[in-house]
Amino acid sequence: MLKGRRAFHVGDTKVIQPEFQNEDVNGKESKSTLVKDFLALIKIGIINSNIITAFTGIWLALFYNGLGFFDHLDKVILAIIGTWLVIAGSCALNNYIDRDIDGKMDRTKSRPTVNGHFSSNFALTIGLLFVTLGELFLFQTTVTAGLIGAFGSFIYVVLYSLWSKRRYTLNTVIGSFSGAVPPLIGWAAIDGNLHIVSWVLFLIMFLWQPPHFLALAMRRTDDYRDAGIPMLPVVYGFQVTKRQIMIWIFCLLPLPFYLLSLGIPFVILATILNIGWIVLGLTGYKKQDDMKWATKMFVYSLNYLTILFVAMVIATLL
Repeated sequence: MLKGRRAFHVGDTKVIQPEFQNEDVNGKESKSTLVKDFLALIKIGIINSNIITAFTGIWLALFYNGLGFFDHLDKVILAIIGTWLVIAGSCALNNYIDRDIDGKMDRTKSRPTVNGHFSSNFALTIGLLFVTLGELFLFQTTVTAGLIGAFGSFIYVVLYSLWSKRRYTLNTVIGSFSGAVPPLIGWAAIDGNLHIVSWVLFLIMFLWQPPHFLALAMRRTDDYRDAGIPMLPVVYGFQVTKRQIMIWIFCLLPLPFYLLSLGIPFVILATILNIGWIVLGLTGYKKQDDMKWATKMFVYSLNYLTILFVAMVIATLL
């Protein structure tokens, strides 16, 4: 749309150039920004990774109970939507709680609760609304699924965000309990009597998170220090953090053998993933600079989780 003209000089010549403003483009950009801000508020990356593990819990519960996927599609859909909403709401509440410290860190200073795109009341409302709706969906599957979802949200919002995050280096471990419940929720939505396999999934997720988040904390140590958050590398340094990361990874080693019912090929793959992570960590433990080491460990952890849980689903189809 033609809005007017502007003048500029080239040498001694004054040139008049029309000014254009494309309202359609601006409108699309505004909508795009709004969507990006909303996805940042609910932490869509965290949701996506957790939905993979929740779906695996659903799928394996169907498999071990000899149930058909499409015969229980209603519960599958309710569980996925409910888990999605509970995680999204909990993340929005985390953004609401952390809005004072997020502005001090480069990684989080552009969050909508910091830059003013969303008010704190909006974040609080969305958080409470989504968690409530998510719980309603989960309780329509089984009571166990609803209770586990509420437990995970409570751990993340209260025990992690409100209490331990700003006080103790164990905040990562405490937060790991909430991050480990999605596969339990998924399983419980189909079978409220939690099978031993569901608890193995929980343990895998619980043990995976400290090395994942501690590697991230190493990469963002200055951020956490500026914000006054007592992450392990801030308080005790990189060497202690690296040692802790390796200990947590070693703890993952025996878990695939509790999933022999998924077949030898899966156990071999899972063991290779575990050994690969250990070898990666030990190879560069002293030779590489700490930031390079932490980056490699962080990237490996992301691939590890996706490959492992997708492989569980595939193993049931072979």
